[in-house]
Amino acid sequence: MAHVEEDFCKNYLLLKAEEASCFDCARILHSNDLEKRDFFNTGIINEGGVIGFRHRWIIFISVVLQKVFLYLKKPMAAVGAAFELWLNYPPFNGGYGHLFFNFFTGRLVKPDKRSTTFTSVVGNLDKRWDLNERRRSRYNAASIAIMASKLSYENQPFARNVVTYHWQMEFIGFYNFWNDYQELDSTYAIMFRDKTVNPNRIVIAFRGTEPFNADAWRTDIDISWYEFDGIGKIHGGFMKALGLQKSTGWPKKISPDSKSFAYYTLREMLKTLIHESGDAKFILTGHSLGGALAILFAAILTIHEEEFLLTRLEGVYTFGQPRVGNEQFGEYMKGRMESYDIKYFRYVYCNDMVPRLPYDDKTFLFKHFGACLYFNSCYKGHVLEEEPNKNYFSLMYVLPKILNAVYEFIRALILPWIKGEEYREGWLMKLFRITAFIIPGLTDHFPLDYDNLTRLDDLALSVYLKGPIQTLSN
Repeated sequence: MAHVEEDFCKNYLLLKAEEASCFDCARILHSNDLEKRDFFNTGIINEGGVIGFRHRWIIFISVVLQKVFLYLKKPMAAVGAAFELWLNYPPFNGGYGHLFFNFFTGRLVKPDKRSTTFTSVVGNLDKRWDLNERRRSRYNAASIAIMASKLSYENQPFARNVVTYHWQMEFIGFYNFWNDYQELDSTYAIMFRDKTVNPNRIVIAFRGTEPFNADAWRTDIDISWYEFDGIGKIHGGFMKALGLQKSTGWPKKISPDSKSFAYYTLREMLKTLIHESGDAKFILTGHSLGGALAILFAAILTIHEEEFLLTRLEGVYTFGQPRVGNEQFGEYMKGRMESYDIKYFRYVYCNDMVPRLPYDDKTFLFKHFGACLYFNSCYKGHVLEEEPNKNYFSLMYVLPKILNAVYEFIRALILPWIKGEEYREGWLMKLFRITAFIIPGLTDHFPLDYDNLTRLDDLALSVYLKGPIQTLSN
């Protein structure tokens, strides 16, 4: 069976969960002709690499979970919208006391989702939006990067207000990009410019996985991949979100009347802005899925040999980023980034499970590249080749992770007394801390701890001054 994907890539695995029936799901574990099923396209059947039981099990899990999220898309969106609305009622009514008063007197103010004060679930977990002079420093871009990553989860008026009036920077745009495979606008990013540093710094922050966004979850668990000659194997779900096109893959140029794809739109905007500013530089950042998109944006720039932009790329800052490719891809990227002196800061906090996925094993073959800026639960940083317990699921780490979750809950209570009021956590984050007693590492993925570590540790600053992070050893 021929597929259009073969036009730009001969070695690939493409899953189309939306086309899989319940009968197809049941056949995955034992069928000898998966390549004949509409939901399963590949160019490697003859190599025997995808027909082993472990491969089949992983494909089965990916397809079934994607199907579940497809069915739950509307209920999840409705629950998420209701939950966000409920979280915003107190601030829109002047606090809990006024909320009850307004409710009983008929003066209840309903939150406006397009308001400059309406915050997402992520924003309610960490409400800090301050940028002091230390955090504005040219050499402390990590602080701006985590704040921008957090801000990417918010609505356009909120993001514009924070950038313009709180940070005194130029807000350039809030974007919603097309995913050619999901056939909807599901990739978000913000862009702004800091003119207070010399040279000017342009920041692009990609939104990560929203808790109630089924399409984002589908992107994360889609184990499709494409292998490019001389480059390596890259996670298909992330590439689809960035702008991979069904029929042409990654052409260097696309038609002006094409859909708005993240990579192409942002690339052209960067060229325009840098030409206008003369000596401006830019950074790429994102949390979770957003971090994967940030480093892959840099990867496609190297594939397209966009030398003008690569020489202006100051650094890539990712927080809780999942693995995006295999070892060959990592070696390719290390060489290309070193040749352009691009710094790559991959932050991992404690037991965060997302940087430990997809698996780095003989089946998945996904690997991180470059060094890891790893922080323990005391926010002490170390430069490592790989985060401890690299594949997360290990019986040996279960008890330590649970005990650490208990410590993190206690720490949330006492940290304001030790470090100051800016570290006081709200009731919502404290409740999430309790869930970690059952699923350790879940709350470690939220941006709050990544924000804390950039405030409390200067590891990124020391690494920045020493040079490209991939040259550092343990």
